[in-house]
Amino acid sequence: MLRFGILSTAKIGRDLVVPAIQDAETCVVTAVASRDLAKARAMADRFSVPHAFGSYEEMLASDLIDAVYIPVPTAQHVEWAIKAADAGKHVLCEKPLALKAAEIDDVIAARDRNGVLVTEAFMVTYAPVWRKVRSLLAEGAIGQLRHVQGAFTYFNRDPANMRNKPELGGGGLPDIGVYPAISTRFATGAEPQRVQAVVERDPEFGTDIYASIKADFGGFELSFYVSTQMANRQTMVFHGTEGFIEVRSPFNADRWGAEEVELTNRAHTESQIFRFQDSRQYRREAEAFAHAVETGDYSDVVSLENSRANQLFIDAIYRAGERDGWEAV
Repeated sequence: MLRFGILSTAKIGRDLVVPAIQDAETCVVTAVASRDLAKARAMADRFSVPHAFGSYEEMLASDLIDAVYIPVPTAQHVEWAIKAADAGKHVLCEKPLALKAAEIDDVIAARDRNGVLVTEAFMVTYAPVWRKVRSLLAEGAIGQLRHVQGAFTYFNRDPANMRNKPELGGGGLPDIGVYPAISTRFATGAEPQRVQAVVERDPEFGTDIYASIKADFGGFELSFYVSTQMANRQTMVFHGTEGFIEVRSPFNADRWGAEEVELTNRAHTESQIFRFQDSRQYRREAEAFAHAVETGDYSDVVSLENSRANQLFIDAIYRAGERDGWEAV
């Protein structure tokens, strides 16, 4: 059993990742750390975790854990990923790993000098929904892919929420723009070459609250929009010469609707629906991580080089939002 320590009592850990790790067959949570020991103990008690620490450093120095899950505010991800790696711990870091692609170079260096696994927690890459999309595209189910279209939006105007605090790494592109980016790259195996974008910022918060993106992948285009101040919506559609694939509840599987992939033919006379009941993408993420640590085979987890390529895409979107015309990725 791979022993995880949870670095902070953040909501995503409490609500999604810690229950998934505890549910997994190959790993377990053995410690929780917080800068407030009472909070760490409360979360540890909630999940029957045996150990609680009143500082991150104390937990990283402990031999009670083999790996650490990091859900601290985005602006602190790189710092603590490096500290955890330097403590000899394997690292599962919440997305986005960094706010600039160049910052990931330091994480790669920490990974390499310590010989540990460090990976960004893109749970969608472990979801059966997205693996089905990838296989359908690979087998030519829709002919030649010409266009990918997506949207990911929610409404959040809470000034206390970290997503609305630029100093903590808030903003729509870091929070949700990374998902259409990584899922398109994962499903197609292709990389964006250039982008155009409109990026709108909140006058009070200073964070990006809306972005509309067009990306040229060479053989096809991706267009998507994200917003932190629009009605809730998630969709991804892959449109080819012989048909199209629509992904329902593409990112928050089982919470935004049915986990389904629908394949429709060119004439719109036939369709197939592939349903995935309770895919538990966070549990699959934890088990894939544990398997990689055990075997040394990292091919099924998101590499830091992959993370760097995804962040290069996001960096280019920000640059494109400041000018007219195409921006190279």
